[in-house]
Amino acid sequence: MIGYVTLGTNDLAKAAPFYDAIAAELDTPRMMETESFIAWGKPGGAAGIGLTKPFDGHAATVGNGVMVALEAKDKEQVHRLYDLAIAHGGTCEGPPGPRGEGFYAGYFRDLDGNKLNAFAME
Repeated sequence: MIGYVTLGTNDLAKAAPFYDAIAAELDTPRMMETESFIAWGKPGGAAGIGLTKPFDGHAATVGNGVMVALEAKDKEQVHRLYDLAIAHGGTCEGPPGPRGEGFYAGYFRDLDGNKLNAFAME
């Protein structure tokens, strides 16, 4: 159902390497780029993610309770994605581990404070 998710940034050049690293681990290349927007995804593939400077020119802000979940193929990839996020300036919101029966996830924020997780169903 979801085609893509867009997150705001106040510094696209600084934020892009964070998402490049995560997208590379998920084998998801940049598919569209302008001076104010980058999208990672595959035409006809799963939902992609976009990073943009807000169209209205105001500062990008974080939505309270908003989170983007990135599906990993297994627990090992959850750890790799979490580690990549932290290595690229992200902050921990909960290290990888079981989160209820059959659900394994690690939580982190990007450089602008947007919350994401990497998860795998066990």
